Amino acid sequence: MQFVATERAKQGTGASRRLRISGKTPGIVFGAGEALMIEIDHNSLWHAVHKEAFHSSILDMEINGQVTKVVLRDVQFHPYKKLIQHVDFQRVEATTKLHMNVPLHFEGVEESPAVKGENCTVTPLMHELQVICQPADLPEFIKVDLSALTSKSVLGLQSVKLPNGVKAVVRGANKNPAVVSIKLPEVAPAEGAAPAPAAAPAKKGKK
Repeated sequence: MQFVATERAKQGTGASRRLRISGKTPGIVFGAGEALMIEIDHNSLWHAVHKEAFHSSILDMEINGQVTKVVLRDVQFHPYKKLIQHVDFQRVEATTKLHMNVPLHFEGVEESPAVKGENCTVTPLMHELQVICQPADLPEFIKVDLSALTSKSVLGLQSVKLPNGVKAVVRGANKNPAVVSIKLPEVAPAEGAAPAPAAAPAKKGKK
């Protein structure tokens, strides 16, 4: 994805406020050199940040006709207005080791034996995965194939096939956390079945 930014000279709270009033969003680009203060058209940025790829891909930032590779690092939203207050980007070079959150796309669940044959409810427990990789290996998303899932399946993170050059970052003691939850359908009592007998009252003790 590509976006256009403009270098800004003025800094400070007052300058940033005036930028927002004029329909611009202040931002910063850091890494691989000096930090650069920028401004971006707010409407264009607003639509971009609601696209999945804007958060998980290497972006082309155009300034004065020159394109720089960057990744999105932080977006600050207004507490209640539809307004982006500030945005941070990091420059990316070919040798940069990236730590990024990549979306998980689950496919084939409706055709799986668990859903189609056993009427199970399958719920994703993860929606994104933190990975480390070189810029050239960064995937826009990671596909998780659930087409062979059954009620007895145990799908942990180590079962997910990662693209070449991509390594998952797992924090905590559990190195193979579950990726999905599989729940069997509740069994309703058969029609006409006699209700379970009530428990007999307890006998009174002797006085």
